[in-house]
Amino acid sequence: MGKKVHLGLIYGGKSGEHDVSLQTAFAVMGELDYAKYEITPFYITRLGEWRVGPMLAGKPLAIDELRLDPADPAAAHPVPDFPLAPLLDRLTGSTPPAGTGQPIDVVFPLLHGTFGEDGTIQGLLEIADIPYVGAGVLASAAGMDKITMKKIFAYEGLPQCVFRYFTRPQWEKDASFFIMECEVALGYPCFVKPANLGSSVGISKAKNRDELIAAVDFAFRFDRKVIVEEFVDAREIEVSVLGNDDPRTSVPGEIAPSNEFYDYKAKYVDGKSAIHIPANIPNKTAEAARDMALRAFLAIDGAGLSRVDFFLRKTDGRLFINEVNTMPGFTPISMYPLMWKESGLPYRDLLDKLIELALKRYADKQTIDYGGSGGN
Repeated sequence: MGKKVHLGLIYGGKSGEHDVSLQTAFAVMGELDYAKYEITPFYITRLGEWRVGPMLAGKPLAIDELRLDPADPAAAHPVPDFPLAPLLDRLTGSTPPAGTGQPIDVVFPLLHGTFGEDGTIQGLLEIADIPYVGAGVLASAAGMDKITMKKIFAYEGLPQCVFRYFTRPQWEKDASFFIMECEVALGYPCFVKPANLGSSVGISKAKNRDELIAAVDFAFRFDRKVIVEEFVDAREIEVSVLGNDDPRTSVPGEIAPSNEFYDYKAKYVDGKSAIHIPANIPNKTAEAARDMALRAFLAIDGAGLSRVDFFLRKTDGRLFINEVNTMPGFTPISMYPLMWKESGLPYRDLLDKLIELALKRYADKQTIDYGGSGGN
């Protein structure tokens, strides 16, 4: 048997989606093939502090052990206050993590939301010259920022709902203008969202002006930019994408929310939302969703994985793209792995494929001449 792959798992994070990341990490640790991988966990606290755990060679951590307790030296090794240099040393093998004697071969950043899914951790790993699972810096940043993402969709000619956006300073300077613009262009009800957050954190449905103002104030708790979208009476369709330069798509799935819309509680708490995989939609609609998912993935220069979400309007069956999620959840009830399971790729094989894609993408990038020796 060959040498095991040393896999670094990074999870937690300074984000409103911290708890979602823990659920994802627990699920992934429980499904990885320990005959193939040795795992070093890197936990980031809600305050952004790094903790490095001991290598796992056979037994995954329990869910309550994921929050590596810095008070227990056997459970975690705190990274100093200035984490960049020590972290890079640990990742690259100059100082192997937790005294393992083996550098990290590839990293799986199981981070959702800000400081993880937005290109920041990807940039750190690029600097450290370490292979990692998922989208690169550009795609992660574009996929995280709903406003930038929708501008890319518009350029690609992908149909989407009407939206408006503004920053906190713009709102504070002239809230009445943006209220009027939203009322004229979108009407009520409408959805108000932080521009840079996922898992439905900070999202509200506004049915009148007072609720719109309250929803904007609430969204600004999570980001400096807010996006407001028109309400569409629609079914929620999703497609999983897997690959690098030649990606493929899963069968579409459908979410029937337990709440008024698919909010955080419906996604992660009550477990009552109905999931239909494959989605009960016409073949023509399914193929259109898969085609649009590929176009969106390639438009943002995606890599590894993404889940692409759509609205299927009930009145006329028209399909609108909603967003691309470059690091979708991997919890037991998450749509991304469930759609691939229905498409013939079980959870464990899916993880293997993602790690393989990360290593392939890294190898391909080694052919790039970063020194410019071929130029003038």
